[in-house]
Amino acid sequence: MPKVISHSLFTEFDINLFKGGKHYRLYDKLGSHPIEFDGQKGTYFAVWAPSAKAVSVIGDFNHWNENEHNLNVRWDSSGIWEGFIPNVGVGEKYKYKIQSHNNDLWTEKADPFGRLCEHPPRTASVIWEADYQWNDEDWMGYRKEKNGLDRPYSVYEVHLGSWKRDKENNFLSYKELAIDLVSYVKEMGYTHVEFMPIMEYPYDPSWGYQLTGYFAPTSRFGTPDEFKLLVDAFHQNDIGVILDWVPSHFPEDAHGLGFFDGSHLYEHPDRRKGYHPDWKSLIFNYGRNEVRAFLISNALFWLEQFHVDGLRVDAVASMLYLDYSREDGEWEPNMYGNNENLEAMSFIRELNQEVYASFDGVQTIAEESTAFTGVSKPVNFGGLGFGMKWMMGWMHDTLEYFKKEPIYRRHHQNDLTFSMTYAFTENFMLPFSHDEVVYGKQSLVYRMPGDEWQQFANLRLLFGYMFTHPGTKLMFMGGEFGQTSEWNFQQGLDWRLLQYKVHSGIQQFVKDLNHLYKGSPALYEKQFSPEGFQWIDYGDHENSVLTYIRKGHDEKNDLIIACNFTPVVRENYRVGIPKKGRIKELLNSDDVKYGGSGLLNTTIKSSTKPWHGHKKSVEITIPPLGIVILK
Repeated sequence: MPKVISHSLFTEFDINLFKGGKHYRLYDKLGSHPIEFDGQKGTYFAVWAPSAKAVSVIGDFNHWNENEHNLNVRWDSSGIWEGFIPNVGVGEKYKYKIQSHNNDLWTEKADPFGRLCEHPPRTASVIWEADYQWNDEDWMGYRKEKNGLDRPYSVYEVHLGSWKRDKENNFLSYKELAIDLVSYVKEMGYTHVEFMPIMEYPYDPSWGYQLTGYFAPTSRFGTPDEFKLLVDAFHQNDIGVILDWVPSHFPEDAHGLGFFDGSHLYEHPDRRKGYHPDWKSLIFNYGRNEVRAFLISNALFWLEQFHVDGLRVDAVASMLYLDYSREDGEWEPNMYGNNENLEAMSFIRELNQEVYASFDGVQTIAEESTAFTGVSKPVNFGGLGFGMKWMMGWMHDTLEYFKKEPIYRRHHQNDLTFSMTYAFTENFMLPFSHDEVVYGKQSLVYRMPGDEWQQFANLRLLFGYMFTHPGTKLMFMGGEFGQTSEWNFQQGLDWRLLQYKVHSGIQQFVKDLNHLYKGSPALYEKQFSPEGFQWIDYGDHENSVLTYIRKGHDEKNDLIIACNFTPVVRENYRVGIPKKGRIKELLNSDDVKYGGSGLLNTTIKSSTKPWHGHKKSVEITIPPLGIVILK
C-alpha cells in the first residue's frame, strides 16, 4: 500500500470557487483533516503551492524525511497538493517540505491552515480535531439585539499574556482566564472584551501583530478547545468577544507565509506594494483571488468556529494607501494616478459584505487613522462596509488637551469641541488603547498635570467625558484602575495598586460609568446620530466648562452633562435646560467613594429664568476637575 493515498475533499465546484477567489470556507478543505478513508483512520493533507515541483509532509511520524510522504498535485491547475496518509492522527507534529520550480529552492513551512501550532519558539503545525460542545445557545440567539449599533458597547481591551500572571510570572491559561478574567469583566460592567491578536505568533514583543498561524489560537495559553471555553464563558455571562485581526501584513519568518513555495505566493511581488517598511513585514497581494479567499475564509473561520462576535481590523490605513509610510519614488500611483490601493479597497468591501451576509449580530471595526471617507458606510452606499471606526482624532485631541495645565486650558477648548464637527460622519468608537500607554507615552494617569489628587481627578473626568461623548467606548486594561507604569507585555498588571484609595476609587468610578452607560438609553440609542447630542454651551472658555445634552428615543431619558476642566469649584453655576422638572444627579466624579472631595448636588431646583437659549435653568455645583451627570 502506498504511503500516501490519492484522495480529495475538493469538488470541481470548490476548485472553481477557489480560483475565482470566492471560496470562503477554505478551512474545510485545505490544511490537515483527521478522517477515515477506505476503512482506515489517518489524515488528509492539502496545501496550495502552485510553484512547487514537489511537496511532502514531514513530521515525527517519518523522522522529518521529505522522501516518505509525497503529496500529489491536482490536475486542474489549481496549484493544490493533496493526499491521505494512513495512521497519522491528532497530536502529530508536521510541516510541508516544498521544492520549488524556482532554482529548485527548498522551503520548510508550517501549514497556513493549521489549527494548532507548537508552543513558540518551536514552529511546527500540530494535527488537531475540534471536540468542544458549546453552551452559549442563549447568547447566540439574542446576540443580534445585544451587539447592535444602537446598543451599549463598552469594550475592555486585553493582552492575554499580561493581564494577570501567577506568582512565578507565568501566563494564565485559557481555562484560568475563563474564571478570573470573565468574572472581572462582568463585575466591571463592560459589555465586550477585545483580545489583542491570539492567532499564533512567534515573537512575544510583537504583541501578536506578526502572525504565522492564522487559523490557530496561540498554544501559549492552551488548546483551541480551551480557547473556545474562554469565549463560551464570556457568552454565558452576556459579554461579547472581539478579536484583533491582522490582514494587513505578516512576518518573514522562515516557517511562515513568506516566499511560501519559492515564489511570492501570499505577498505582493512588487516590494513597493508587498513590503511594509515600518514593520519590516510582508503585505498580502490583495489582487490575487486565492489570497483574498484565504483572508476572507480566515475571518469567517473565527466567527463560525469560535463564535466570535466581532473583528477589529488592524492597520486599515496601511492597506488603503499605496504611499503609506513611503517617500516619493517608493510607491507607484494607481490607474487613476492617485494613492489609493484599489485592490485592497475591493478586498475590504468584499470581506465586510461576506461577514455581514453570513452572520447575524456581528460587527467589524476598523482601526483607521486617516480622513478616508465612508469607512463605516455600507458598501452599497459607496463605503467600505465596516460597522464602526476608531475615532483616532478624538483620542489624540483629547489627550493633548488633558495633558495641559488647567490654567492654559481656556485657550484650547476647541481641542475638545472640534470632535463634534465630524462626530457623526462615521460610526465612531472612542479608543484609549494599548498604543497610548507604551513607547514612553506614559500611563494615562501620569499624563495628567498636577499633584496626585488632580491627576486622578483628571483621569475620572477624562473617562466621564468619554462615556458621555457620542460613540462606543474602548479602554485598555489597567486604565480602569489608574495603572501608573507603562504597559509591559512581559508581566501582569500592577494589581497591588488597588490597596490605595485613589486606585480603587477610579476603578469604582469606571464600574459605575459602565452601569450608567448600559442603563441610560440616551447614551447609546442615538450614539451615531446628531439627534443624540445637543450643546447647551461650548463657549465658556474662561471657566473651561462644557455643558451638553445626550438624547435617546424618549426625551424623558435625556441626560444633562456638565464638565469642569479646572481645579476651581464652579458654585451656583447656571445651566439652561429644555424643560422644567425635578433634576436628579446620577453620577458625580467628585464623590468621596471615587477619591473625590465630596462636592455633590443633593438638591437641585429648576428655575424659570431663561439661560443658554432655554426657557428654564438650574444652578448646580460643578466640582473641581469634575463631571456631573444629571437627569
